[in-house]
Amino acid sequence: MENEKITVADASPEVKAPEATEPHDKNVKLMSPTQMVLRRFFRSKLSIVGLVMILGLFLFCWLGPVFYTQWGPAEQDSGGKVEYTKTLITYVDDEGVEHSFYQVVETKKTLNALAPMDGSHPLGTDKNGYDVLARIMEGGKISLTISFLSVFIITLFGVVFGGLAGYFGGVVDTVIMRICDILMCLPGFPILLIVGTIIEAIGIDLQYRIYYLMAFLTLISWSGTARLVRGQILSLREQEYMVAAEAMGYSTGRKIFKHLIPNVMPQLIVSMTLSLGSMILYEASLSYLGLGAPEKYAAWGTMINSANDLNILQNFFNVWGPPGICIILAVLGFNFVGDGLRDALDPKSRR
Repeated sequence: MENEKITVADASPEVKAPEATEPHDKNVKLMSPTQMVLRRFFRSKLSIVGLVMILGLFLFCWLGPVFYTQWGPAEQDSGGKVEYTKTLITYVDDEGVEHSFYQVVETKKTLNALAPMDGSHPLGTDKNGYDVLARIMEGGKISLTISFLSVFIITLFGVVFGGLAGYFGGVVDTVIMRICDILMCLPGFPILLIVGTIIEAIGIDLQYRIYYLMAFLTLISWSGTARLVRGQILSLREQEYMVAAEAMGYSTGRKIFKHLIPNVMPQLIVSMTLSLGSMILYEASLSYLGLGAPEKYAAWGTMINSANDLNILQNFFNVWGPPGICIILAVLGFNFVGDGLRDALDPKSRR
């Protein structure tokens, strides 16, 4: 039996040669990695909520004073009333003779101290006659600015030392990692309390005490970021593009800061956003303990410190409650954004 030749035309539909596919639509645009990250980020409702909370706090603290001009010093300096408290004190001396005298205490009450919430003072005033709403705006500037500066410096130190340790290895890696181990063993708050006492003893202006304390905190807090950067660089320095950079004769600084660090930036951004919440809590805690800005200069933690007065704690929630709510909103906002960035930058994410 002769072999028959089967052409494509004679073949059944099941074995026909596939038709040439149409070229892709030229109007379809491929998404860049940045666009993909932003798309995944804005798909998360918590990320959007956190972003709105942070932007709202920034607008409130920086633009709020422009439209709200009530501020306490003018009212505080405008006078007040003086009250006299007379108390009868009786005692018996060593010879058994009873003596009595009146103790007169002069108390000056500041004008509008602890004024109720009304049209002039939407959140009332504190015990010194300062407008609470205005102090919250000014205090937010201090708290947010200090936190951002601290996280920026911590990240800078972590990138430099972690990059050097991960790239060079050997003795450099050993020395830097041992320094990190020592810093991670230091108790943060007890040391800050000691430093605060030293600052007060040597006569540094208390207005700037919180800045010195937060600066010291940054010097002992960069070890975690350095470990993160080191771990990432250890896995990246053996990649093909680094071998090519070595063959091209690029300098060490260019290989570290131009080729390695940019690939660590996604993890750094997430770490920075999560650290911002922690720094705000640190600043608020130090201010609450009396180590922050003086009472004259508003700060969220300093305002909460007024709750140490039992009368204010029980009867004047408007004095210490709103700054506490602002701290909660700031910490939650940064944590929500950090979680959203972590999920958005994960290449395995399918959200």
